[in-house]
Amino acid sequence: MRVGLGVKVSLGVIGVSLILAAFKMSELLDKAKNYVSEKVANMPKPEAAVADVDFKRVSREGVEYLAKVSVSNPYPSPIPICEIKYSLKSAGREIASGTIPDPGSLKAKDTTMLDVPVKVPHSILLSLARDIGRDWDIDYQLDIVLIIDLPVLGNFSIPLSQQGEIKLPTISDMFT
Repeated sequence: MRVGLGVKVSLGVIGVSLILAAFKMSELLDKAKNYVSEKVANMPKPEAAVADVDFKRVSREGVEYLAKVSVSNPYPSPIPICEIKYSLKSAGREIASGTIPDPGSLKAKDTTMLDVPVKVPHSILLSLARDIGRDWDIDYQLDIVLIIDLPVLGNFSIPLSQQGEIKLPTISDMFT
């Protein structure tokens, strides 16, 4: 069976049309992907800051400090917090770390204060005696990572870091 020149030209035009349509579809998909990426990048996201780190209490196991973290939620619905990870460092080494699983959720269109208890064993405090002896405080760096579950985006991490000095408890603090 022989195909005439007109059929060959028609098939060629159809082939070129399909290639052009595929190219246009590819351009359209790229534009859509860029649009969505731009919108997601410009979406407001929750923001957090360490508001305070203070002495809480002394126990048999060690000294407990309390970090207060302020987190603002720009969305009209509550956002679940998956976990909070923390690491307390002094004199260049980690003296306490931990994870708080499922600490609750962020209030809708509001600021939520989160309590992050940090327990430092007595044995660690004794090894920091040189720093403590000078001014009865610990120079510290507190690193906190909040992992929240944003709809559509999935898990979103908010890293925080704060440096400062934590006063050690006095004898009167232990009995109050």
